[in-house]
Amino acid sequence: MPHSADVCILLPTLDESATIVDVIESYQEAGFHNILVVDGGSGDGTRERAREAGATVMTQSGAGKGQAIREAVARITADYVLMVDADMTYRVQDAERMLEPLLFGDFEHVIGNRFANMEPGAMTKLNRIGNRIINRGFQFIHGEGYRDILSGYRAFRTDSFRQLTLSADGFGIETEMAVECAKNGIKTDVVPVTYRPRPDGSSTNLHPIKDGGIIFLELYRKAKTSNPLFYFGSVGLISTLTGLGLAAFVIFRWIVYSVGHEIIAVGATASLLFGVQLLMFGVLADLVLSLHREQLTRIDRLEAEYFETDTTASDARSQPTTEQTTDESTDETTPGPPTTRE
Repeated sequence: MPHSADVCILLPTLDESATIVDVIESYQEAGFHNILVVDGGSGDGTRERAREAGATVMTQSGAGKGQAIREAVARITADYVLMVDADMTYRVQDAERMLEPLLFGDFEHVIGNRFANMEPGAMTKLNRIGNRIINRGFQFIHGEGYRDILSGYRAFRTDSFRQLTLSADGFGIETEMAVECAKNGIKTDVVPVTYRPRPDGSSTNLHPIKDGGIIFLELYRKAKTSNPLFYFGSVGLISTLTGLGLAAFVIFRWIVYSVGHEIIAVGATASLLFGVQLLMFGVLADLVLSLHREQLTRIDRLEAEYFETDTTASDARSQPTTEQTTDESTDETTPGPPTTRE
């Protein structure tokens, strides 16, 4: 593992005074001294306790975990970032495992899979079900099996993070990061980590219903540019099925009871037209996206071929030719014409 100065431990916090000192000291004991705490305006002394423990502390200018992470990474100069929740639910013993794919492999982003070793009581049944649904939805929409996209234990190259287009302010940041990695082809590895219950006296800032809804909306919103067929097709399918249902009701009532429902019939027609149009638009958008990805692949291949050709040509120019070597050798070893005495 490289010198710890190459790795910055990033701790987003909000009212974590009960655990922040233990978290900071555990990473210091493991050899990490570049620790940045970005605080969202805690009122329980979190910032003061973090400074006393030896961490660098900054207060974010806005609100929300997503905004805090973006603002913190913008000022980090280390090559690698290990992002950890400051609630003692993750173990420092897993830090080396999280960083290995970045340091000794060619990965740019690493996600810690909490479900690989989740201790009893670490997650409620409702949260566990919600996580499973979100992960399955992500895999269906984006085609990547990251297994735990909501994990707060992340490691990434600082330069690769700046390639991501992130806008989520709250807990949707983890979902957005996973989507952007899949969308931009960021090589991502998933490693097993241990997930522990919160210590006594520590309360969570996550609201399952509210934040779960935000995460679902973020997952769906990001499908617009990565899987337009799903984004437009899902709404189009619902609209089409609704129109068919209304039309079936109108026809049934007219045949059986000779009762017309003109307003419902108009609504059914509009719903059908809207749904079919969205389905067609989704197909066309998916075709355009496929062609765009093919063009990007071709451009990358041409750039690689050009770079390889240019490198070969540079190597050839830097070495003398055989003919020049022979001539120089001949000049040095061949004696001049004999002189005659008169």
